[in-house]
Amino acid sequence: MLILYGATASAQIMSETSDSVKIYFKQSKIDLLTDFKDNGKELNRITDSLCNTYSDSIFRLLRVEVVGGASPEGSVKFNKWLSEQRAGVLFKYLSKYSELPDSVRTTKFLGRDWHGLIRLVKRDHNVPYREETLALLANIADEVDRGVNRKGGQLSRIKKLRNGVPYQYMYTNLFPELRASRINLWYEKVFNPFCYRPEELLTEIPEELLTNELAELPIIEHCNPFYMGVRTNMLYDILAAPNIGVEFYLGKNWTIGANWMYAWWKNANHNRFWRIYGGDIQLRYWFGSAAHEKPMTGHHIGIYGQTLTYDFEWGGRGYLGGKPGGSLWDRANWAAGVEYGYSLPIAHRFNIDFTLGIGYFWGTYLEYIPQDGHYVWQATKQRHWFGPTKAEISLVWLIGCDNYNPWKGGEK
Repeated sequence: MLILYGATASAQIMSETSDSVKIYFKQSKIDLLTDFKDNGKELNRITDSLCNTYSDSIFRLLRVEVVGGASPEGSVKFNKWLSEQRAGVLFKYLSKYSELPDSVRTTKFLGRDWHGLIRLVKRDHNVPYREETLALLANIADEVDRGVNRKGGQLSRIKKLRNGVPYQYMYTNLFPELRASRINLWYEKVFNPFCYRPEELLTEIPEELLTNELAELPIIEHCNPFYMGVRTNMLYDILAAPNIGVEFYLGKNWTIGANWMYAWWKNANHNRFWRIYGGDIQLRYWFGSAAHEKPMTGHHIGIYGQTLTYDFEWGGRGYLGGKPGGSLWDRANWAAGVEYGYSLPIAHRFNIDFTLGIGYFWGTYLEYIPQDGHYVWQATKQRHWFGPTKAEISLVWLIGCDNYNPWKGGEK
C-alpha cells in the first residue's frame, strides 16, 4: 500500500508544472499589446501550453499569481492602482483558456522596485557614474526595506546625483524594464478535449475589479494622444483685462501657443479710461523629469512676440499707445523676448502656469490731458524699454486624450 501510495503521489506531482512570463505595458497604460516588446511571443507560449491537447488531456490552471511593480517615477498609490488594473486585464485574458475562480487568483504589488533597478544597473556598464549610482540605490533600497522615510523623497536624491545625468539615462533605458507584470502559473494535466482560443485581446478595464476606492482614481483612456491647453492669465483678470489663450503640443517636448486680451472700459464724465487690447504668440520647449512623464507639465523655456495698443488715463494725464484711431497693425507697440516658466498640476485636468519673460518693448505713444471735453495732445514719445515684459500666473485647462494629471501633488 505504501508503494502504491508513493507511486500515486509521484504521478500527481509529475502531472503538475509551473511557468512564468513577463508582460510589458506602456507607461500609465493597461492595454495588453501583443506587438509591444516580446508580449506576443510570451502570451502565445502560455496559451499554446493551455490549448495543446495530449490524447484526451490538457493543461488546466491551478493557481495564477500576477506580480506587479513600478519604476521609481510616479506616486506609489497610482502605480498600485495601475498594477491592479493590469492584473485584472491579464486574469480576464487567461480566463478565456481556462477557468479561473477567485480562489486561484492572487496578486502581489512590489511598489517601487528598487532592487529590480539595482539588478539592471549592475548588468548595464553604460550607466553614467555607475558605482556612485549603485551606492545610492543600495542606500535607498535599505531605507525602504527598513521603513525609513527621509525628507525630500528617494527620487529627488537620484535626480540630484551628478546633476541628474544618471537619472536621465536610467529613465530612458532602464525604467521601461520595470513597467511590467510577471505572471506565475501553476497548472496540471486533466481531461478536456475542447479548447477555445479567442480572436482578440482584452483591452477594457474589468468592471468587477473597480471597488469604490479605486473608482475614485482616473480611468485610463484608450485613444490617440492629443494635448491642448486653454488658459487665462489671472494677473490680467485681476487688472480687469479679460484674456484667453490656447497652446498645442507639437511633439518632442515643443509647444506653440497664442494669447489675446481685450479691455475697453471708460467713464467719459470723469475722464477715466482703461483700454487695452493685443496678444502674443510663443514657442516653448519643455524639459525636466515632469515634462518627460507628461507633455505640457514642468519646466519650460521659450521665445515670444507681443503686439498691443492701449489708452490709460485716470482723471489726469493720459497715455495712448500707437496712432490715435489706429489699429494693432498701424503704429502699435511691440515686444519680443525670452521666457522661463513652470506648469504645476493642481487637479486632474488643471495646471497653474507661472511664467516670466524678459525682452525689449518699443513703440510710439502720446501724452495728453483731458480739457473741456477734449483731449489735448502734449507730446509724442518713443518707448524703448528692456526688462520684464511678460508675467503670467495662468489657470490652464488640459484638453485631449491622455492630457490629464494621473495624481495630484508630488512624492510621498
